[in-house]
Amino acid sequence: MRGAIAAGHPLSAEAGARVLREGGNAVDALLAAAFTAFVTEGPLTGPAGGGFALVHEPGGETTLLDCFFGVPERGLGVMDELVIDFGDSGTQVFHVGEGSVAVPGLLAGLEEVHRRHATSEWADLVEPAVALAREGFERDDPRAFLHLILEGILLREEGGRGIYGDPVRVHTAGAAATMERVRDAGAAMVSELIPEYADDLGAYRVLEVDPLDIDVLGRKVRSTPSQGGGVVQRILELLAEHGEPTLEDEARAVADAYGRLGSGPLPGTTHISTVDGTGRAAALSSTLGSGSGVFRGGTQLNNMLGELDVIGMHEKAAGDRLASMMTPTLVLDGDRPELVIGSAGSVRLAGAIAQVTWRILRGLHVRDAIDAPRLHVERTTLHLEGGWPDGEVATLPATWDVNRWEGRNLFFGGVQAVHRSADGALEAAGDPRRGGAGMVVE
Repeated sequence: MRGAIAAGHPLSAEAGARVLREGGNAVDALLAAAFTAFVTEGPLTGPAGGGFALVHEPGGETTLLDCFFGVPERGLGVMDELVIDFGDSGTQVFHVGEGSVAVPGLLAGLEEVHRRHATSEWADLVEPAVALAREGFERDDPRAFLHLILEGILLREEGGRGIYGDPVRVHTAGAAATMERVRDAGAAMVSELIPEYADDLGAYRVLEVDPLDIDVLGRKVRSTPSQGGGVVQRILELLAEHGEPTLEDEARAVADAYGRLGSGPLPGTTHISTVDGTGRAAALSSTLGSGSGVFRGGTQLNNMLGELDVIGMHEKAAGDRLASMMTPTLVLDGDRPELVIGSAGSVRLAGAIAQVTWRILRGLHVRDAIDAPRLHVERTTLHLEGGWPDGEVATLPATWDVNRWEGRNLFFGGVQAVHRSADGALEAAGDPRRGGAGMVVE
């Protein structure tokens, strides 16, 4: 089937594109890419992950599913603090270990997406990921950089060192049996992976939620009702009020939308966007947080109970859903999907989505919009990615504490987007900051 896909790794994107070429729809492609990402993006997603899924059917109906993390009745153990030095961006404290593991809902969500919208068999969509896990894969430059940043977590115990200890190749054979269980048992296999949470998983439910809608430049922007969705909508609303926003206007819009939210840890989250020739569109944002450093079955468990920048410090009851910044986002021109977009980047991902969406709505090609420099605001500090013209920066008032970065950096997110123009032309692009890839199937 004709379509387009963008994902966080070229092999993930290719898995989805292959399904489209073989006649599958956008949801089939999304699922194949998501399962492959369990292998190719193991530090960011996996069977112990959580996320949000969006599907828009031809004719106008949009479904949003919350398969994010829950709070367990009892944690697995102790939570540890790990300090990682990121050089120019300073040090960050990560909360990892068994005590950081939340109740995952991602596989339950993918199972529900498949039940409602897919045309291919579940096992057929998982099988390529099983085969890839048996072989492993070469580490490309973006993964080498990301894995270096996460080294203190990924190499924390022997299970991680066996996968990520080789500087050239990622050895995923240990995950093959786990992926076989994903293929054969679906979401039920998560209780095998984390048997301590069997009761919590039995009580877990995927939630269908109502999207947030806002009209921007004659289109409807449909986001997830999460912290991130609210940020995306507020930024776009403020930019639209300016009409031709300056750098200062953009900075103030981001500052207003984020309020007192901070920056959050650098890694975490991956995203997949798809669209097919029938007008069906799908998006999935998923995460392990920044990872717990605890490995079972060749895969890493999440650390979402330790992601305090996002979930907050208040006491949480068993069964509560954790807060999230993730927000798969859809732009509609009438009932027609024009843009499907999402991002990695912890707290910063919402700003990345809003900035790229704004540029595309103003006529920029998807790839150019993703490549364009971004900004992020933390209270009075304005982070400017490399590439902002000196003349524009010089117009900023002295009230900003400006931090200019060199070049593009994954600090500013990892956006994956597909675009369908009014004449039906398709575009897809992944974010070079994190080694994403886009593919179009004609």
